[in-house]
Formats: sequence, C-alpha cells, structure tokens
Amino acid sequence: MAFKRHQINRRVIDDLKNRSTIGMYFYVLVTIAVLTVDGFYKKHISFSICFLSAMFIITFFRISHHYLFNKIDKKAPRLNFMAFFASVFATALTWGVGFAYFMIQPGELSSKIIMLASTVGLNSGGVVAFIPSWRTSALYSVFMLSPAAVTMYVLGIHLSLVVLIVLFILYMTMIAMRGNREYWDALENEHLLKLKSEEIEKISRVDVLTGLYNRRYFDEIFNIRWKTAIRESMLFTIIIADIDHFKLINDTYGHLAGDEYLKKIADVLSGIFQRDTDFITRYGGEEFVFLMQNIDNDSAIALAEKIRFEIGNLMLFHYNHKIHTTISMGISSCIPGLNDKKEDLFRKADNALYQAKNNGRNQVVFCNGDAKS
Repeated sequence: MAFKRHQINRRVIDDLKNRSTIGMYFYVLVTIAVLTVDGFYKKHISFSICFLSAMFIITFFRISHHYLFNKIDKKAPRLNFMAFFASVFATALTWGVGFAYFMIQPGELSSKIIMLASTVGLNSGGVVAFIPSWRTSALYSVFMLSPAAVTMYVLGIHLSLVVLIVLFILYMTMIAMRGNREYWDALENEHLLKLKSEEIEKISRVDVLTGLYNRRYFDEIFNIRWKTAIRESMLFTIIIADIDHFKLINDTYGHLAGDEYLKKIADVLSGIFQRDTDFITRYGGEEFVFLMQNIDNDSAIALAEKIRFEIGNLMLFHYNHKIHTTISMGISSCIPGLNDKKEDLFRKADNALYQAKNNGRNQVVFCNGDAKS
C-alpha cells in the first residue's frame, strides 16, 4: 500500500493531540502570571476575569476532549476532528486577543514585556506541537499574533514591533514547513519499515515454492486452534494428504517438473478450501495438511474425495511429457477435551494415511474416535 503524505488520518490526529494538549496547563499558569505582573489584573479587572475565564474554559475543553476523544470518535468522527481543530484555533485566537489588549495599553511596560515574551514562547511551542500539519502550525501563529499586529497597525503604535511580528510569523511558518517535511519523512520510513516487517513475517510463514503456509506456521496455528476447539467444544478435523509416487516424478522428469507439479496441486487445493477458517499447509516435500473447524465428518470426507478427484484429473505438460499421478489422504476428527492431546489426533490422521497407502493409494481413509484412542 502506497504511503500518502500530508493525509490527516487518525495517527496524525493522535500525534497532534499528544504533542499539544499537555501545553494547555501552561496556558492557564502563564495567564495567571502575566495578569499579576505589577498588579495588572487590579487595573483591568473586567478584562482579567474574561481573559482568565476564557483560558480556563478552553483548557478544560481541550483536556477533557483529549481523554474523551476515542469515545466520541466512535459516534461522530468528523465532528470530533472539527472540535479538536476549532479548540486549537480558539486557544490561539483567545490568547491573541489578550496579547493585543496588553500591547495597546498606555504605560504598563513590564506587563507588555512579560506578555510579549510569553506570547513568543507559547507560539513557538504551539508551532512545534502542530508540525504534523504545517497549515495548522502556520494558522496557529497567525491567529495568535495577527490580532495584536493588526490592532497596533490600525492605531499607528509600535509599528516596528508590527514588522517584527510579521517577520516572526513568516519565520515560524518556515520552521513549521521544514519540521513538517522531517515529520512526514519519519512517518514514511516508519510505514516502509512496517511493510518490510510484515513482508518478512509473511515470508517466514509461507512456503516459497507453493505459496501455502509452511510447517513452522502450521505448528503455531495448530496449537491456537486446538485450544479454541477445547474452549468452545468445537469439532476439529485434520486431513493429511500425500502425493502418490511423487519420488518417481522427480526421478523421471527432474526436480523442476516436480516443483511445477507441486505448484499446480497447491493451486487446486487453494481453489477447493474456500472458508476463512480452513488452513492449508505444505507440511513436507509432497505432504499437505489441512485443519478445519465445525465441519461434520461426512462433509470432510466429501471434501477429501473432491481433492482426490481433482488431483486425479490434474495433468502437467512438461516439454513433451504428460505428468499425472494421484493423492492419498487420512482424516481424523474429534471434539477435544481438556485432557486430549493434539498430537494424538494428528497421529490418527497419519495412521489413516498410512492405511490408504497400504490399501493401494488414491483413496481416502477416515479414522473415527476421540483424540486419545
């Protein structure tokens, strides 16, 4: 699956939440700090109450939304995303309005300096936090800094500071874009590493020649499904199949012909076993094992007979030769109990296969009884 850059998916949203929400605690603390400088809140009581209340409300919403995000996402994912981004920009705009109010007050030099320094710090932190979406980073700077810049420009005050704010917004946007590229490069590398890991895991489970599962993975699945059958009192069936006279094919036509014949048999088996719960494995050179759940004995025998019929009609044309043989199968099934062993069921199916071989090959033998017999 191709990697899509700049796609705001759940992974990116989680990164944005985790990187930015923790900073909301600082917004409240910094708000309290700047309002107390030189007793600013005493001289601007109405503004201070409104500003502090707004920051408290937004902080409470952001933190609550962070912990409730997963629950809300199940019912209204689009609304959930919109609420997150709306609260982010509300944070920036609310602080931006407060910053503007500070900067247009006559006097209050200490409060202005502290507010300016706090704004630069919070803005820088926000830009870094929202780097996974550079547009969010850039807009965050604009929402936080532009109210003061526009207000001061309209009033014709602190014009040199207005220029510096504009330059700072441009600089933060460049930082956001560069950080965003690095973030998505890292995410793409992570995606490629995951694909490679999945590919390696798949290769470790699959027989290279036939594309069927290999014996190593069979042992793992056999153990898991046996425990499931015990827990759910489920009928568990195993079929062991062996190609008749396969050694003769290799000796007569060569191993390349034998390999091609095995591939064709694997294709036939894959076409017959259609249920998601059916498990097919190449157990050995010319031996295949099938695990099935919740299939009655008559249906298992009928399925094995279908395999025998299809393989009996299978023909491989190798150069000027027609390669054809048959297959023998042994079946065993049981509803396992806690004291039963999966090895006993496997042994019974293997004994049934041995009996099919001794009886002349090209046949299916079913061995009934519990797994301990």
